[in-house]
Amino acid sequence: MNSSLALSLATFIYGLASVFYIGSFAFKKQILAKPGFIVLIIGFLSNTAGIILRWIESHQLGYGYAPFSNMYESLVFFSWAIAILYIFVELKYKENIIGMFATPLIFLAIAYASLSPDISSKISPLIPALKSNWLIAHVITCFLGYAGFALAFGFSIIYFIKPKNPDAASIFAKLPSWDLIDELTYQMVVFGFLFLTIGIITGAVWANSAWGTYWSWDPKETWSLITWFVYAIFLHLRMMRGWHGKNLAWVSIIGFMAVMFTYFGVNFLLSGLHSYG
Repeated sequence: MNSSLALSLATFIYGLASVFYIGSFAFKKQILAKPGFIVLIIGFLSNTAGIILRWIESHQLGYGYAPFSNMYESLVFFSWAIAILYIFVELKYKENIIGMFATPLIFLAIAYASLSPDISSKISPLIPALKSNWLIAHVITCFLGYAGFALAFGFSIIYFIKPKNPDAASIFAKLPSWDLIDELTYQMVVFGFLFLTIGIITGAVWANSAWGTYWSWDPKETWSLITWFVYAIFLHLRMMRGWHGKNLAWVSIIGFMAVMFTYFGVNFLLSGLHSYG
């Protein structure tokens, strides 16, 4: 088995897990969520195998770098990070119904990497600036942070579809309690904020070693900082102002839009030191 096959299998399996979770909710068949979780774990293992195999293949080609250096590889890792974080959440809280808001994000990230004609999966030599161990630390921490923000975004959506009346006829009335949604969103933002902070710091150290300056106001650096401030505002409003509910959910959603622009918008629309791969 090679990395392409393993990651293609992971894409299919994540899609299948999404079908199980969404089907469990749509048809009110809780029993479907259990195989969905098992399928999700299998997809995660296939995703893990694909990352490891790609690392081995890069060494066999004589490049020898960790597979975190271009858009394809970072999206594959993004899906892996969301998956492992969600698996932990479900094991801890036993609320598998929220899987319908998490598994589609996992699937979409790796499916876009695999199917988009604009993204190449080819293993290529690294440019000199990327030949640094700080790159590995920077990408891993940033995308763990992004994974936390992605789940916070998914949980925030629940605020806008769950009816206020718990006895309402809507199928969305069965979604988790407001208190649990609020706590999950908050915990995911705290997790994401911690790792994004570490990611920005390691990125600054990497920039200094690669380009001789810790900060150059490159578009991706600037938008990473904007994203950091949005989530800092979220935490301030939650911890100091006592905000909860839909108002805070809007901040979480805006924050994730900033994450998406930091990643996709900068890569496709703006030029700078990060405009590779």
